[in-house]
Amino acid sequence: MSYIKTRDGVDLFVKDWDGGGRPVILIHGWPLSADSWDPQAVALAEAGFRVVAYDRRGFGRSGQPWSGYDYDSLTDDLVDVMQATGATEDVSLVGFSMGGGEVARYMSRHRGKGVVSAALVGSVVPYLPQADDNPDGVPKAELEKIVQGINEDRPAFFADFFRSFFGVGLISHPVSQEVLDWAWGLAMQASLRSTVECAKAFGFTDFRGDLSAFNVPTLVLHGTADATVPIGATGRKAAAGIANAQLVEYDGAPHGLFATESDRLTRDLLTFLGNPARSGGNESFIARSDIQPLQAG
Repeated sequence: MSYIKTRDGVDLFVKDWDGGGRPVILIHGWPLSADSWDPQAVALAEAGFRVVAYDRRGFGRSGQPWSGYDYDSLTDDLVDVMQATGATEDVSLVGFSMGGGEVARYMSRHRGKGVVSAALVGSVVPYLPQADDNPDGVPKAELEKIVQGINEDRPAFFADFFRSFFGVGLISHPVSQEVLDWAWGLAMQASLRSTVECAKAFGFTDFRGDLSAFNVPTLVLHGTADATVPIGATGRKAAAGIANAQLVEYDGAPHGLFATESDRLTRDLLTFLGNPARSGGNESFIARSDIQPLQAG
């Protein structure tokens, strides 16, 4: 674990767990940190992959600059992490929620350089707001309420937010109170500025023009009961718009798949990523996109 410095001088906290094989870069969701990926990161490293996970600028243990929370800047941060760690070839990018936007923008802005496969988990891609051409999206007034709630009482907002995030209700308790408390703690590590600006970024950035840049096998995993990032506006449309994409729907699952469906998510990622060995000579690694379907349950 160490820090790298971005091109504009921001310190980013990076975990680099080297299982000896191809690199998998895990990009976390809002408003969390790289720690949210720990169960999957451990399993991938134990399976022989090199796992790189970092705290997005403004979150976790990374620096908290005033600016740079648009997706172009955040994706340039991803490039800086790749270059600083040397994870630049045979790379698999995995983005959860907001992190899916960095994957999509990397594929277009940086032409997918060095990437051999991608996975979007509960991702905001391609476009979250409700519109005439995106009727299944989230009403813009609801997205604006996120910023309002954070500014009015951030601790109270996130206490309520994570119950929906993990699908906790009067009867449904897919995670413990301790998981809710842990997620709340991660959220409160971020600065107010980064939390608000990133909410605007993932809420209103249009990635529909980025989909055609995906030129690698892509796995799309999404819960059908996701109340935070509705599957109709995101996962299903992303899979339909990306060539060579495979959609796996987690029936009845909420947004926080890394916790509520942790074991299944880990298995599905391992199955998709295939052999951790690096490609040799002129061979190109091809992710397993022919799995129909991945193991259920």
